[in-house]
Amino acid sequence: MTDFEDVFSRAPTVVADAPGRVNLIGEHTDYNGGYVLPMAIPQRTRVELAERQDDTVRLCSANLREHPTYELGHEHRAKAWYDYVQGVTQALRESGFTLHGFDARIDSRVPIGRGLSSSAALEVAMLRALRQAFQLDLDDVALALIAQRSENDLVGAPVGVMDPLASSLADEHTAVFIDTRTLQIERIPLPRDVQIAIIDSGVSHANVGGGYALRRQECAMAAKLLGVPQLRDAYALDKIEQLPEPLHKRARHVITENARVLAAASAMRNDDPVALGGLFVESHVSMRDDFEVSVPEVDAIVERALREPAVYGARLTGGGFGGAVVVLARAGEARAAADRIARDCKGSTVVLP
Repeated sequence: MTDFEDVFSRAPTVVADAPGRVNLIGEHTDYNGGYVLPMAIPQRTRVELAERQDDTVRLCSANLREHPTYELGHEHRAKAWYDYVQGVTQALRESGFTLHGFDARIDSRVPIGRGLSSSAALEVAMLRALRQAFQLDLDDVALALIAQRSENDLVGAPVGVMDPLASSLADEHTAVFIDTRTLQIERIPLPRDVQIAIIDSGVSHANVGGGYALRRQECAMAAKLLGVPQLRDAYALDKIEQLPEPLHKRARHVITENARVLAAASAMRNDDPVALGGLFVESHVSMRDDFEVSVPEVDAIVERALREPAVYGARLTGGGFGGAVVVLARAGEARAAADRIARDCKGSTVVLP
């Protein structure tokens, strides 16, 4: 591992970081104008940065040997990890912010491709560093919107606003209930005597192209056929059931998932882990059967978790097609339960606690 001074022959002037996130419930609802309930995880991405007087950006990663370079104003999709940085600088410039070049070192501890928002952690950490270095007038919500734009545009991943908002606003002790249409936010503590565990299935996923993009297209098609701006605005389940296959299942997941998020927020306010755990299970079944984004390895982890006496509920977290499972367990018993689950499910590992 090479430090900043070894690569750039000077010390950084700014250091910033941002966390990954785990979504407790509310999957594929954000780009449908709905509700989500994420919280931050301890794993973070750290950016060390020093300004330059020209327009050159020089980058290095703590985990890779390559040192990519590009010029501001000439960002282009390279289909490489530094596209997330290029996306940030392009989105800032297109939003009217003035930048100079910079040198930056990135060190990420957020698991990649596991549905824990490693890309948003990188984007938000980079934006925090640039905000400080160039005194950009960006509050935390505006910063998250720039991060989303950067990933949508240059990277080409059609992600919603949840991930950057969670990385920008959430902490490890409270969930953030977000109305993704109005961007209204409420911080809600977890129920007492409850602990979150995260188990990585070992199956990687990606938000660029593939099934994620297809699901987003299917939701837009369903909304159009229902005559509503977004699926958040669809309420008549009888009309949803009249949609063609598989659009009726996609719409049914989004509508019922929004209701589950509202119920989960209420369960947390009422300190009711049993109700919350039951909603986790219902959400996973919906993602598996209606939205069809789970995989056998993830289903096996959920099924095994539900046999643990200390577990209230478990579900796939993140966009799906692999990734991780979030487990709601009794405090003090989460780690032991997670270890047993991972031991019995080949290829899986405990990410948290």
